[in-house]
Amino acid sequence: MGAIVVLTVVAGIAHFAGAAALAVFVLSGAALGGLAWIVSDATEAIGRRFGPGATGVLQSTLGNLPELFVVVFALRAGELVVAETSILGSLFANALLVLGLVLVVGARQGGGVMRFGKRLPNDATMLLMLAVFTIVLLGVATASHDPVAEHKKAISIAGAIVLLTVYAAWIYYYLRNDEPAAPDPAGGGHAGPSMAVSIGLLALAGVGAAAVSDWFITALDPAVADLGISKAFAGLVIVAIAGNAVENVVGVVLAAKGQHDLAISIVKNSVAQIAAFLYPLLILVSLLFATQLTFSLAPVYIAALLLSGLAMWQITGDGEGTVHEGLALIGLYAILAMITLYE
Repeated sequence: MGAIVVLTVVAGIAHFAGAAALAVFVLSGAALGGLAWIVSDATEAIGRRFGPGATGVLQSTLGNLPELFVVVFALRAGELVVAETSILGSLFANALLVLGLVLVVGARQGGGVMRFGKRLPNDATMLLMLAVFTIVLLGVATASHDPVAEHKKAISIAGAIVLLTVYAAWIYYYLRNDEPAAPDPAGGGHAGPSMAVSIGLLALAGVGAAAVSDWFITALDPAVADLGISKAFAGLVIVAIAGNAVENVVGVVLAAKGQHDLAISIVKNSVAQIAAFLYPLLILVSLLFATQLTFSLAPVYIAALLLSGLAMWQITGDGEGTVHEGLALIGLYAILAMITLYE
């Protein structure tokens, strides 16, 4: 953890000292990933008192803090493309890249097949498809010049409220039926921070993530120009991978340890939460800024969301996953990343 603190301080010094934008961009991105790891570690300590469902919800909620701050600061800076692709990138990174890695590792650990409960994968897909429903209809209306497209802001606000309501109802019943964590027969073999220390770490990491996100967005434009990449690629790939460091690492580690339900819970909760909570919440928050989010997206992203939802459902809906299915999800993410490189 000391290295992460040092990295964050160095990123701050580089920002305030007027260092090269590319250096600030790289340092801030690395610091975001490190802060996400602190959030993950502290959340895991708190979550040991609960079942895999509650732990997954807690970890994905707090693990999505970096994405929340990045999007808010992007909107404040008028960077709509970065805001949109950061949200979508988090969805694609979890639904395709991270889930694929978890399935590959889990299947290898499980003798060729990774097995887990069916309920959460199907619920997560349902919530994702509910968001996609609104996105697809608005996309079709825009492409066909339907009068509905003129009211995309009002429709997005109404859709956001509906999604948040459905998510709240789902999360209530999901947590209500969660099984409590099994007691450790070794009498607490996990050495970790206490509850008070964990809460303090979460608070500090949250403040740090907010500050680093501001530095990250400030350096984005010149850094993208120096690297010669598109803003869409920066948001959908670079920002998404940095912000999803928690799910990237923790999900894979848990899958390797044979904790398949918890690994799937963390990844799928993150997908459901981004689609049905974070995205609609940020649409409402964006009303405070001149640059505002809606559910109206470019056709390529609409198609990618729809196909990602179908792929997720087809591969995990039966409660099993294999190595080649995980590789297929990773391959889909690689193709999407290549497409955004030329956006």
